Amino acid sequence: MPFKKLHSDIQEKLEYLEIVTPTPFQSKSIPVIKSGSNVYCTAAKDSGKTTTLILTTLQKLKYEAVGTLPRAIVLVENKERALELYDAFLTYTQHNSLRVYVGLEHVYLDLQKSEIFEGVDILISTPETMNKLFLSNGVGTSQLMIFSVDDAEFLVQKTAYNALMSITQSIDKCQYVLYSEKMHPILKRFESYFMVYPKKVTI
Repeated sequence: MPFKKLHSDIQEKLEYLEIVTPTPFQSKSIPVIKSGSNVYCTAAKDSGKTTTLILTTLQKLKYEAVGTLPRAIVLVENKERALELYDAFLTYTQHNSLRVYVGLEHVYLDLQKSEIFEGVDILISTPETMNKLFLSNGVGTSQLMIFSVDDAEFLVQKTAYNALMSITQSIDKCQYVLYSEKMHPILKRFESYFMVYPKKVTI
């Protein structure tokens, strides 16, 4: 059972939230993501992809705050989804030292840079806003461990695609995990760039 091999504090949180049994997707994907490989995760809506993203991110970071630089980045399609995912992460990080931050398009860039500089473990944003932060040296990547994209179909949009490509060119090494309902040909293109030797999990 994948949950049994997660960090003990994560298991306690799952028990508190009364999440006992993993979905078929979670049973299949969590061990693969934990292995450290780049992974394409493809499954239908309500398969447990977002919870998997959260759990594997927390596992990768050993469920604790370390240093000041982001160790996990999550890209989402828009502001609404960024705030939803932020709230979902807080469900698991409440009473924990992990620091979750959302980069938002309408917030003054220098303010966001100064807040990130204070210390962030998990950084959530859209590709466009994240790219602006990267280009302005607002995000250090030397400690980055895992880079996830939630509902990655939006990357077929040219602006999002180009922003992602720009971001990944600034990252030396980390694990990439893309979640989507279907494997779009444009997502498959990433194998030639940053999704090196990816594994595929499909339900």
